[in-house]
Amino acid sequence: MSSAVRPRAAGAPPDTTAPGGGSDGDGGRPGAPRPAPASRRRYRLRRDRSLLLMTLPAVGLLALFVYVPLIWTTVAFKDYDPYLSGLWDSPWTGWENFSLLLSDSRFWDAGVNTLAITFLQLTLFFPVPIALALLLNSLLSERVRAVVQSVLYLPHFFSWVLVITVFQQMLGGAGLISQLLRARGYEGFDLMTDPGVFKFLVTAQLVWKDAGWGVIVFLAALSAVNQDLYEAAAADGAGRWRRMWHVTLPALRPVIALLLVLRVGDALTVGFEQILLQRDAVGPGASEVFDTYVWWVGIANGDYGVAAAGGLIKGVFSVVLVLLANKVAHLLGEQGVYRR
Repeated sequence: MSSAVRPRAAGAPPDTTAPGGGSDGDGGRPGAPRPAPASRRRYRLRRDRSLLLMTLPAVGLLALFVYVPLIWTTVAFKDYDPYLSGLWDSPWTGWENFSLLLSDSRFWDAGVNTLAITFLQLTLFFPVPIALALLLNSLLSERVRAVVQSVLYLPHFFSWVLVITVFQQMLGGAGLISQLLRARGYEGFDLMTDPGVFKFLVTAQLVWKDAGWGVIVFLAALSAVNQDLYEAAAADGAGRWRRMWHVTLPALRPVIALLLVLRVGDALTVGFEQILLQRDAVGPGASEVFDTYVWWVGIANGDYGVAAAGGLIKGVFSVVLVLLANKVAHLLGEQGVYRR
């Protein structure tokens, strides 16, 4: 009895099925023929050509605004003058800009302030979106949850100018709280110009502005948790806190590890616009960070070589922090930013 040969559909991959039932996949028979790697690559390119074309604009923007500007990192090793010699004709100075940078006490003060603000944001800001996501996830009323989410998300769309203005009107010397205290015979206060509380102040501003927006990622992770796990835990006698500890938090662990690695990699960037707007109110001794130092040296004073050296040092240390944090995530059994 003869068997009919079916014609292959247009655009389908070549038939690599062996006479005995083997296929291109792992389930094929050990002796089955497999297509050449070049043929498989060509087929995947044809199959995914629409998706690849969709990514071209994003790749172009990334190359234009991220990779092309890397050429200007050579300014850190030159005596750069944009008005006289330009990038290509500027004379090379070697490590002179780095020597000037490292001998500047303001650079080290900016580093100390940056690390202090980063530590506060990691300990005080990072856990807030997780706690808010757990709280919202426990709400039974969809209407109440939607209202709370809208209220929490709204400050994210405010500019830093507006956020600082709100804090000034509340916590400044002529703010609402100070006026209420003076009206009742107490002494007012001005937190907006107090260098001692500046680091806590910028952390509180960040919490108010972006904590609600960070909830979105954790709520998305919680929505993927299998509800059968909660039912099984409840059947075993686990209360609300036990279910949160043994079901909810383990489901959030990969997301927490990923965001923590990214946050550590961004540790040396603590908010340029936010701090620059308040720099004069508390003085550079309490508010100067890496980004404002680079802006002040490079843009305000025109010392582009030293500023570029500072930016390059910051970039190198940020990459090292990402690699170290990702290694720690791997040791803890999480994937991190990339797999091992």
